[in-house]
Amino acid sequence: MRLAVIIGSTRRGRFGPTVANWLAEQAAKQFEVDLVDLAAARLPVTLPDTDDETPREVAELSTRLTAADAFAVVTPEINCSFPAPLKTALDWYYEEWHAKPVAIVSYGREGGGCLATAQLRQVFTELQAVTIRNTVALPCYWEQFTADGGWPKPSAGYEAAAKLMLDQLVWWAAALQDARERRPYQP
Repeated sequence: MRLAVIIGSTRRGRFGPTVANWLAEQAAKQFEVDLVDLAAARLPVTLPDTDDETPREVAELSTRLTAADAFAVVTPEINCSFPAPLKTALDWYYEEWHAKPVAIVSYGREGGGCLATAQLRQVFTELQAVTIRNTVALPCYWEQFTADGGWPKPSAGYEAAAKLMLDQLVWWAAALQDARERRPYQP
């Protein structure tokens, strides 16, 4: 099964790639992983009219999202929400998300990005995707660096949370893949 790990932040100096690479390493035990960096995707920020031609960058990412059996979104919490570039990326696509499971990994201050996660659940419901129950929240993530600069500290306990979330994601990915094969999804 193929998992698209989406880095939801495009800010300079962002922490998202660190988390996404760590998650991709964990997920590679169960999935073929495609790391999707929205900063590198360079999606246009202005959405088109229905008759406009699809921009090349949008078409390229569409192929990768369509190929995915599941998604893991890595997002910071910014002003009690998720970043605007992630919302733009979600809005560019529709059918690519249908009947596929989504895991969410959030990071932030004391709440670990839980408000961003709650809002993403609402958006993915509208996109007809299934967010799985378990998430990985990384509160005060900057405190989890090792003395030599590695992340995360083994004592952080993030691996156990990631394993539980990824195990659920594998189950949902297989169940929904089987369902889509037996009966194509009709929104």
